[in-house]
Amino acid sequence: MKNGFLVVNEKDWQGLEPERRDWLIFNTLQSMDARLKVLERWNKALSLTGGLIGGALAGLGVKLL
Repeated sequence: MKNGFLVVNEKDWQGLEPERRDWLIFNTLQSMDARLKVLERWNKALSLTGGLIGGALAGLGVKLL
């Protein structure tokens, strides 16, 4: 595993038994889920911040163009 990413090439994948492949897929999905949760939290925080700033500017009647 390198930087949190599991890299398996085609040759290694073909040599794996089905049970090991299933665990690799499961672990990959769990890792992706954890990363998406972090991204979703950042997305919400940045959306809130942008909305607050945009709302404040609109309330003040600021024109950018």
